[in-house]
Formats: sequence, structure tokens, C-alpha cells
Amino acid sequence: MRPCIRPRPPVAHKSAACKPAVRIKTLNNIAAEGLALLGPDYKAGPKVDHPQAIIVRSSSVNTGKYPGLLAVARAGAGVNNITVTEATKAGICVFNTPGANANAVAELVFMMLGVWARNLHQAHDFCRQLSALNDEKIKARTEAEKANFKGFELAGKTLGVIGLGQIGIKVANGGAFRRMRVIGFDPNPALKNIHLLSPEVILSRSLTELQESADIISLHLPLNDKTRGLINPDFIKRLKPGTALLNYARGPVVDEGAVLAALDSGQLGIYINDFPSRSLLRHQRVITTPHLGASTGESEEQCAKMAVSSLKNYLEYGTISHSVNFPAAEAIIRHNTACRLIMINNDIPGMIGFASQILGSSDINIASYNNQSNGRIGYNIIDIETRPAPEVIQAIENNPDVMRVRLINF
Repeated sequence: MRPCIRPRPPVAHKSAACKPAVRIKTLNNIAAEGLALLGPDYKAGPKVDHPQAIIVRSSSVNTGKYPGLLAVARAGAGVNNITVTEATKAGICVFNTPGANANAVAELVFMMLGVWARNLHQAHDFCRQLSALNDEKIKARTEAEKANFKGFELAGKTLGVIGLGQIGIKVANGGAFRRMRVIGFDPNPALKNIHLLSPEVILSRSLTELQESADIISLHLPLNDKTRGLINPDFIKRLKPGTALLNYARGPVVDEGAVLAALDSGQLGIYINDFPSRSLLRHQRVITTPHLGASTGESEEQCAKMAVSSLKNYLEYGTISHSVNFPAAEAIIRHNTACRLIMINNDIPGMIGFASQILGSSDINIASYNNQSNGRIGYNIIDIETRPAPEVIQAIENNPDVMRVRLINF
């Protein structure tokens, strides 16, 4: 039997009543291949009201506007467009899709490096201007003026990659493949990513080493309080004159004013980025693309499929993967499980005993208990053999450190 999802109704009550269909609101265009995974038990689309879940790409999501919301899935890596802090306080799980768009972004980084290194943007404009000439004159002009677009090769140049998530790893390895000297830096590297790093990439222990050595710097950082405005005058003054800067991470990681001043002084040679603005578009040493990093059919399909998969598992079984605010949690359903009780709480001592005592005092046998924590949030998957009465759920909800209770019937 399909599990019955019991989300919180749009009132100030932490548990929920069973609904016949799961309502999912889509913001932006979500690839149909992903939405097809939802199946007939779900109602999904941009006009869905009172959603229990949201799937989003780049639109802003204020989770406080959706009282019955259980989860938000971002079809992409960054979640700065979602009110994650507020979501966490309300017991709303926020997912992302790390790595699903990594290849698309990494490929675009090297394409744009090639555009700059070989002056392809200027060469293309030149060729367009010859369209009114006959073939003989076009040939003569191209042979006479092609020297104006002479570029350089990437091989032998030093590439500094800041941020070694799945995109940064692909960019670093791509640089090594192109026979560049590559230096990578990440203040909090994840071992699962570092293991994928090419042995030819130098893993720097300090940002200063990378700044002083790189001819080209590529940014692949999430946007948060620590990275906002990271590329500022102090950062730039440590670079070699003429350094190229690429930003295919997030626009606000870079202080635009500082970059424009550095381009004017020659401290920066070029700024290649995916975040157009009025001031950037007016500068001759800026090459900008219109937020195309993940804009491939393959990337959008993979992101949508990963987002939907994570969302379905959470809604139907309470299991978690790829969440940015809740701990990962998996639990197999046993044959004697009548329902699954999910308790989301502040991670403080005594919460496991509290929930167990409430259930035990009501003669409810616990078939299995899985508790996970990320240091702030305690996430409990409690499989029980008897469906609890409403007053049992209410007793758990009354604890001020409990953020949310869900009941999934099987």
C-alpha cells in the first residue's frame, strides 16, 4: 500500500491530517522528466495552492508564506534564494541537488576561458562586419587582420580554483587535463570530493598561496555570510597584475565596485562572469553570460530528477538525502510497522527518552528508532506497531523543543 502523508494543515498546529493528494507547487520551469517521477498521487504545477512542497530553480522562496509547507527542493546547488533559517525553525526540510549541474558549469567555464584566451568574441564580431563583402574580399580582409585577434594557449598557465565542491573539482581536473598548473583551495573541504581530485592538482593550505601564484582564478563557492563580498580590494591587491577572474558561482561573492576599479588599474586583466549588471555590461574588460551556468537540457533534467527523488522519499517515507538544513536519515520499513512517526526537534539531550517515554506510557511498541543530528537539528524516524491516538501526538508536540511532528501511515 502507498503510504498516506499526514502534513501539517495551514494552522498553528505542528502535526497534520491526512490529505488525498500531495500538493506540490513548481516555481520556474521544472524539467518534465523530473515531474514525471511524481506519479498519480501528486498534484504538481505553478498554480497549486496551499502546497505541501515546493520545487524551485532560481525564484525566491519565502517559506513563511506557506503555512502547510513540509519541504522545498531546489533544482540546483545554491539555496540563497530560499529562507533556509526560517524554514529550519518551522521544521521545513530544504533540499538541493549537488553535482547534478556540475558538468554543465565546468564545461561553460572552459568555453568562456577559450573565448577570452583566443579573442573569439571580438573575432566573431569582426567576421559579422564582413557580411556585405564578396568572398574574395572577405578572404583578403581576414588574412590581413587576423593578427589583431592573436591569443594564447591555456597550457602552462596557473589556474587557481577557489571552492572544491563538485563543480570546483571538475574545473580543477579540467585544468590539469589541459596541462595547466592547477592550485585548489577550499576552507572546509569534503573528503568525498577531495578523493576525486586529480593527483596533478596542488591542494593549497592557504588562500594567499593561490592568490600570489594564479594567472587565472575561478570561483566556485556557495553564497553565505562568509563568502559574500569575498573578492574585495584586500583580496585583489594580493593578485598578480593582469590576473583573470571568473565567477560562475554567485554574483554577490564579488564586490563589483572593487573589480571594476581593478580592471581600470590593470590589476585585473579580465572579469568573466555569469551575472550581468548595468555597470559590468558597460566595461570593455568584462565578458558576461546571462546566467547560463546550468542551462543545458541534460543539467535541468538531472537536477529535476534528483530534486523530485529526494522530495518523494521525504514525503512518503520521511527519509532524507541532500538536505542543506536537516541531517541525512534512512530507515527500512519493517513488516510489523503500522506507521512512521517523524519528530523534528532542537538537538538537545533527553529528546529520544522523551519521545520513547510518551509512546511507552501509551502502550505503543516501537519497532525501530533512528535518530540523526547535524549539531542543531535532531531528526527522529520512529516506526511503531500501533497508530497513536491524537492526544499522544499532541503530547509530543507540546514539548517546546519539538519543531514538527509528522505521521506517515502504511
